[in-house]
Amino acid sequence: MIPSRLDFQLEAQASGSRARAATFRTLHSTVRTPLFMPVGTQATVKAQLPETLHESGSQILLANTYHLLLRPGPEVFKRMGGIHKFMQWPGSVLTDSGGYQIFSLPHSRSMTEAGAVFQSYVDGQRILLSPELSIQTQMAIGSDIMMVLDQCIPSTADEAAARKALQVTQRWAARSLAAREDSPQSMFAIVQGALYPHLRRESAAGLMELPFDGFAIGGLAVGEEKAEREDTCEMTACLLPADRPRYLMGVGTPLDVLEAVHRGVDMFDCIIPTQVAKRGSLFTSRGIVQLRRAVYKFSEEPADPDCACPVCAKYTRAYLHHLTKTQEPLGWQLMGQHNIHFYHQLMREIRASILEDRFLKLYHEKRQILQVEDVDHPITTVKPPVISPDHAQRVGDYELELRPGEAARIFHIGTAHTVSTDVTAAAWTEDAHLAQHLRLPAGETPEQAMPLIVWDIGLGAGAAAIAAILAYEEEAEKGPVRPMHIVSLTNDLSPLRLALSHKKHFPYLRHGAADTLVHRGVWTSRYKTGLTWTLLEGPLDETLPQAPAPPEVTFHQVLPGMELPSVIAER
Repeated sequence: MIPSRLDFQLEAQASGSRARAATFRTLHSTVRTPLFMPVGTQATVKAQLPETLHESGSQILLANTYHLLLRPGPEVFKRMGGIHKFMQWPGSVLTDSGGYQIFSLPHSRSMTEAGAVFQSYVDGQRILLSPELSIQTQMAIGSDIMMVLDQCIPSTADEAAARKALQVTQRWAARSLAAREDSPQSMFAIVQGALYPHLRRESAAGLMELPFDGFAIGGLAVGEEKAEREDTCEMTACLLPADRPRYLMGVGTPLDVLEAVHRGVDMFDCIIPTQVAKRGSLFTSRGIVQLRRAVYKFSEEPADPDCACPVCAKYTRAYLHHLTKTQEPLGWQLMGQHNIHFYHQLMREIRASILEDRFLKLYHEKRQILQVEDVDHPITTVKPPVISPDHAQRVGDYELELRPGEAARIFHIGTAHTVSTDVTAAAWTEDAHLAQHLRLPAGETPEQAMPLIVWDIGLGAGAAAIAAILAYEEEAEKGPVRPMHIVSLTNDLSPLRLALSHKKHFPYLRHGAADTLVHRGVWTSRYKTGLTWTLLEGPLDETLPQAPAPPEVTFHQVLPGMELPSVIAER
């Protein structure tokens, strides 16, 4: 095989494992693997400073071609001297090709062999994102590692669809490589094939005939079960050359990363560290800490007593709890800083254990703690609720709690997990930019526009879906909007049924849509054309393939006993 532009050097492989430690050189830095890449979609990692990212040990940041093509545009990067100067980042940058966003967030897009035609969410302009334009944009951005344009589909797709996407990806990979010409930037190919081993082998074999500098495992973390992802990841990693980096795209939690390292993967990216920080969750040496819980209100402990990051050295759990409860941006910033530091520290420990050939011992130790929640303050009992004489207080495993002077809440009896009943939360509609998604493309009528697909995973007590419905009705009062189809996927209707029997405490359910949904499985607005809400009830691995895809907006409400699919709208 042609020598890699990255000068990849494999340093060690762990005994009894496929875990590897290596070093490679980009245009801006020496990179040591295994490594985690924080996601800086729009030339910024959310709520983080470049300085703190560098100090935490970030080696490569991931930026997204789709978003940067639209704003600020390639011309800005050309004039500013590339993304490194633009965002004042001294390390390396990897740019995703934009393929995932095109297929996950369509705006009147259509597919041809030439590429994907989509409508800009910035100005309504129609753009053909071809392999050539993707690479030209990445060259203008000036990233160290460019990704080929690929066609993303759900991992649970049927074999015919998976083969078709694989073949398109193969042809686009060759075109992407040709478009690079003599640029010194490195380029990774992306192995596709969904969950079919023979298709993965076919994809890897075809791509390895071309002089790529590294290989990514794509098409995972988009609907499959955890075991399926791990098996496919291991099988695919074994197909790839030992002298090139292996990159698992869009994964994942610390435990997911540990498992993938064990299976031979070198590089990872995911929005999880900052995403969960916004909700008050921390990854620590003692497992996951949920700082929203009242038990931390008076805690003078650092977030993680064994962590050397600046956040743990300075701030108490009580203060971080306060910032979370008040939704102060500083809380997101500090907890995101800690979580990113935790990921990098985990990778440093993993690398050291591989080099010293003690990875398996570390692997088994970390597996026992990484997913445990609140080990120092486990939930063992739940305060008994005040009994209401008029309706049943319990449906299934969920109970209604009424306390004088406090808002009613619905919680899971075994875990005390509180189900959201807040339809005013910005996270449902404002953070999802729902009003922006509902705007009609220039020159189109509601009848011509593609429907806005919204996935409501978990359903809970219906708060997210009702919030979206109310937002739609408000926007429709101002003028014509795109049709919207909400699809709620859940394996347990108990919290919604309980809330519906106590509407005086949950007035948003007086809207009437939820009653119809529960009884008929679908609700269609009589007053606003183009607005529907559909229920898919059952295990997610069964219902997800039935949902119209891909979604432009996804709401996540993880209920106890439900494993959330890794459907992430950005990388």
